[in-house]
Amino acid sequence: MIELTRLNGEHMVVNSDLIRYAEASPDTVITLVTGDKIVVTESTQELIERVVAFRSRLLQKAFPDGMPVAGPTELMSVMSASTAHTMAAVLPQSNSQVDQDESWRRRRRETD
Repeated sequence: MIELTRLNGEHMVVNSDLIRYAEASPDTVITLVTGDKIVVTESTQELIERVVAFRSRLLQKAFPDGMPVAGPTELMSVMSASTAHTMAAVLPQSNSQVDQDESWRRRRRETD
């Protein structure tokens, strides 16, 4: 959440994840993903700086010791787990296709 100021001087807090884009014309007009528009006194540059600062604080709280950096071994294990998960999702479909093909072959032999 970032704090912004309406043109009448009223302070408000906006969820920065809902900002679609901001225009400077000459006041800053923020368009939210909902389509709502908000006119604020802050410049687009100030808006960007506040969003970056907010997200930086979030990351610092989530990772107080810094962002974890994966080495080659960790990357391989993550990739292996991901591959295993993908294969687990694909193999049952493949097996059911094999079962259907085998069933079709059996029926064909019985009718010949």
